[in-house]
Amino acid sequence: MSISEASLQGRGLSLWRGDRCLFQNLGFELTNSQWLHVSGGNGSGKTTLLRVLAGLTMPESGDIYWDDRRISRSRFDYHRSMIYMGHLEGLKGDMNPEENLRFHYQLRDKKAGERIEIAIERLGLQRCRSLPCRSLSAGQRRRAALARVLVSSATLWILDEPFANLDVKGRELVEELVSEHLEQGGMAILAAHHEMHINGGTRVPLELS
Repeated sequence: MSISEASLQGRGLSLWRGDRCLFQNLGFELTNSQWLHVSGGNGSGKTTLLRVLAGLTMPESGDIYWDDRRISRSRFDYHRSMIYMGHLEGLKGDMNPEENLRFHYQLRDKKAGERIEIAIERLGLQRCRSLPCRSLSAGQRRRAALARVLVSSATLWILDEPFANLDVKGRELVEELVSEHLEQGGMAILAAHHEMHINGGTRVPLELS
């Protein structure tokens, strides 16, 4: 996969919840092969910040720039270049993992078929590929959600607690996939309590208090 040069910037980001400030005048910059490590205690605003960076929540002030353009003015280009995985897997319970992947990608990406097969194998979903997602374990559903990230051709991965519900091998696989993405020139934003060992790429720390 060829990933072109890109940049992501947050400038002067502030957000309040009621009378509580989650973050104020926050800024950062990411370029190819860099990953933003968002850390902080429970309730510090990690998930909210990732939703802001994904364009799902509006900040009180500040802007996010993708290739020096405000994402509010170039949402189509930005959303085409990124993929977001939050706490909820975003899977249709009546569909199996393969059907979920094909439903999500085939209408807009005719070349996704081969990547779907690779993702099912890499995420260890072969034995449950035909089972409805509502019958899968929490770990299997998490793997199915991660498969959607892997199938995407997105430059930017935004992953909120990607290690949730995964065993040791699953967590190691996430680290491996993110490392490979960075080595190919991709970018990533990760919020996680779990200690991470990401190789190949430059960590950019961002701690919320």
